[in-house]
Amino acid sequence: MHAYRNTGSLLLALIAAALLGGCATTANNPKDPWEGTNRVMFSVHEGIDTAVLKPVAKGYDAVTPDLVQAGIGNFFSNIDDLPVMVNDLLQGKPADAVSDLGRVVMNTTFGLLGFFDIATQAGLEKHDEDFGQTFGRWGVNSGPYVFIPVFGPRTARDSVGLVFDIYADPVGYVSNVRLRNSMIVVRAISYRAELLPADKVIDEAALDKYAYIRDAYLQSRENLVYDGSPPHSKDSDE
Repeated sequence: MHAYRNTGSLLLALIAAALLGGCATTANNPKDPWEGTNRVMFSVHEGIDTAVLKPVAKGYDAVTPDLVQAGIGNFFSNIDDLPVMVNDLLQGKPADAVSDLGRVVMNTTFGLLGFFDIATQAGLEKHDEDFGQTFGRWGVNSGPYVFIPVFGPRTARDSVGLVFDIYADPVGYVSNVRLRNSMIVVRAISYRAELLPADKVIDEAALDKYAYIRDAYLQSRENLVYDGSPPHSKDSDE
């Protein structure tokens, strides 16, 4: 699927980590046994982001009116509600699945293909589910932390989930190749632009950007898997 899944929750986690932390802990993290390799991959990602992704996102943000940006974000969010609905069902959340189906129907019709988020205004909550979370709900351990250039922070479980996310992505089934590729590119730019507000905060506050992003991601994913109520653990005490 896209490179920046769960943009809103990760953005908030990144900002919170930067604001609350005075310095990053660089000691060995048991959840990150491949830290050396991951840091190399993170450096590769930073190079790609600095040279290509971030400048394009900044240009998009500069020339695209806020209303249009919101519409584009809503359009792709509406598409994402379809695989979210599938994961609702796989996680045993039929009420959420019905709600998400209602969101898609309402936003696609009255919201002009999703450019306007009418469903949220009508009280239908936006959910955030993917196959990595589904595997977590099924009891699959998160496994080691992994950083994949362009796709960003993951865990072993979420990396496998990403493969399923890609196959479940409705955009991938658009028959017109030019249109499909254009949608993939625009979506990636849109999601990267949504992360721009966090960049300055993280760059200024994080002594170790890699560690901040890793810790924020792991915390964010744990909260998502357990719908905001992760089980109490020794790591939480520490």
